[in-house]
Order: sequence, then structure tokens, then C-alpha cells
Amino acid sequence: MATAHLDWFEYAPPEFAGGTVTVGNFDGVHRGHQSLVAAARQVAENVHGPTVVVTFDPPPHQVLHPGSERPPLTTIAQRAELLHAIGADHVVVLRASRELLALSPEAFFEDVIVKQHGAKALVEGYDFHFGRGRAGTNATLRSLCEAAGLAFAEVSQFVVGGEPVSSSRVRAALLSGDVSCATELLSRPYRIAGMVVTGAKRGRTIGFPTANLGDVQTVLPGNGVYAVRATVDSVTHPGAANIGPNPTFGEDSRKIEVHLIGFAGDVYGKEMQVEFVARLRETQPFAGVDELIKQLNRDIAAAKSILV
Repeated sequence: MATAHLDWFEYAPPEFAGGTVTVGNFDGVHRGHQSLVAAARQVAENVHGPTVVVTFDPPPHQVLHPGSERPPLTTIAQRAELLHAIGADHVVVLRASRELLALSPEAFFEDVIVKQHGAKALVEGYDFHFGRGRAGTNATLRSLCEAAGLAFAEVSQFVVGGEPVSSSRVRAALLSGDVSCATELLSRPYRIAGMVVTGAKRGRTIGFPTANLGDVQTVLPGNGVYAVRATVDSVTHPGAANIGPNPTFGEDSRKIEVHLIGFAGDVYGKEMQVEFVARLRETQPFAGVDELIKQLNRDIAAAKSILV
């Protein structure tokens, strides 16, 4: 398995050629994406070649609309890791540029699919668009594949709870704090990663030391207290995390604080990955430290009942 970062006019490594290609943003690698990659893998077996997933960095909409940047559900590295885990033999990260996005559907097909990847087959989702102005559709792609002698398959929408699964639906669930819904849409708990930075160190003075997470590059769930699993130094711990301000102490800034249950070591300066398992409650102010401590004990007991 390999990941290659390429411009649109560069050739993919030889081992990427002769297989099935599927193109998309794949942010979040949700169940709809998983269905698409599974279908691509089946077609790849039929043509006796690799399964190649092509994604973009940065997202095309950021190139076309500067200032529209927003945190993704997955970093490119996380996305490639997840795509490999669900069956992609190879992942290509195309550098999105105005030149790439200006290609007509026909030019994109010829330059990226045929020349760059030497594809024998394409598999795309039901709503796929490509080329300048998103003018190309699956009907376009099917016609181009037929003319070039490539196989083509379209995958229907993946539905959960009566609605199609999409990256925007996952994002909306997370922003509302509904991490259980996000888990259902992703088929795994949502995960963030960041570096443990120095905080106010107030938690340890009341018996609840927390790791403050910084440099998180992906979407944060909505404010609240969550049952989480946190991994640091390759060891996973049950935990309780708070996202939001600390109104009891008059703090308005939004922070991510993680208490590792039963852990007393030093994690400052280390990377931590946090999986959100369940939302326990909203962020709220307390009358004083004693009331806060009582609630924190309840939070940890609730988290342990879910995680341990």
C-alpha cells in the first residue's frame, strides 16, 4: 500500500496502473465512502488490478473560493490511513490548483484517469461531478469510458435513518454534539488529534488533572462533556473530555481538556488522539469549586460506565 502526492500532469507510480480508480474528496471516510471503495475493490478484482482512490489537497472549493477554508473532518494523513484500512491499495493526493480545476471533463478524463493512472475501470458515487464548473456527470463519464474501453460502475447513495450519508451530515452531527450519530454515520467513533499543551493547571489542584489539547486541525464537536478514549504513547485510556469555556472560573475561551481516568503520568508535549464515544452533558457554570468537584465525579463515573 502506498500514498502518492502528485500534480495532475505527473505520472502515478507504475504499481498504481491497470486497476480501478475512484475520485472524490472522501473527507471523513464515512459509510458512503466505504461503500464506494468496497465497490471499487470488487471491480478491481474483476480487472485484476489495484484499487486506487484519488482525493484532493486542498479541497477544490477552497481553491475556487478563497476565504472559504474550514476545518476538515480528517487531515490528509488520517484520510489516507482510513482509506487504506477500508480496502484502497493506493491513495493519490492530487494537488488542487486552478489549472487542474480548469480542465474540461474530457481533459480531466484523458489527463488524470487515462494518462496519469492508466486505469482499466472507474467507480463513482451517484452524485459525482468533475471537470471545469463541475460540468461532467456520470453520464459523461460513462460515455468517455465506453469510448476508451474502460469499465464503469455507479454506486447508489448510502442511506442511514432515511437520509443519505454525507460529509456535511457528519459535520452537522458533530457541531451539535451528537457524537453517537456521527459514530453511526462513520462506522467508528470520531477522532481528533493534537499536542498536549500547558494549561492553567487548575484541574490538578482540585484532584482532576487534565491534558489541554492544542493544534487540532479537524472539526471539534460542539461544546459539552464527553466520554472519550484517549491514546498517547500508543496506550489508550478511558477519559472524560470537556470542550468549551470554563464558566465556573470566568473563562470564556474555548478549550479541549481531557482527564485520563486512572492515569497519573506526564503527557505534556506529546501527541494525543481522542475518540468521542458519548456526550454526557452540556457545559455549564457551577456555584463554586465544591459543586464542580461533585459534578466531575459524576462525569467520571458516567464515563467509566460507558467505557470500562
